[in-house]
Amino acid sequence: MQFEQIRKHLTQSGFNLTLHDEGVLCIELSLEQGTRHQAIFLSELEHDDGRPFLRVSTVIAPITGIDARRALVFNWQSHVGYLAIGDLDGVPYLQLCENRPLDGLAAAEIDRLVLEIGGLGDQMERMMSADGDLL
Repeated sequence: MQFEQIRKHLTQSGFNLTLHDEGVLCIELSLEQGTRHQAIFLSELEHDDGRPFLRVSTVIAPITGIDARRALVFNWQSHVGYLAIGDLDGVPYLQLCENRPLDGLAAAEIDRLVLEIGGLGDQMERMMSADGDLL
C-alpha cells in the first residue's frame, strides 16, 4: 500500500483528517462520546534499506515532570506501540508510536493501529497528566 492510498482509505472511512502534508497526516480522534480527543499522526518513513514504513504516533505529554519509571513500566506492560521522545514546536514530548512496513499493509490494520494508538495514547495521557486532555 502507498501513503496516498492510506490517505484515501482514511478519508473514505470517515476519519477526521486535519492535516494533509506530503508524507504526514493527522487524524483528530474523538473518544468517549466526544468528551476526549486525541491527535494521531501518520507519516511515511524510509528504512535504511529503502523500504517504506508507516509510523502511527500520538503525543502524550511534555516530558517535564513525567515519572520516567511509570512510563517505562507502562511501556513494558503494553502489547501495542512503544514510547519515544520527540519534539513538538521545540518542546520534548513523550509519544506513543508504532511502525509497520507499507508492503502488505491492509486497510483493516491501518484502522486498528489508529484506534489502538489513539485509545492507548489517551489512557497514557490521563495517567501522566492527572486526567487532563492536553492534546
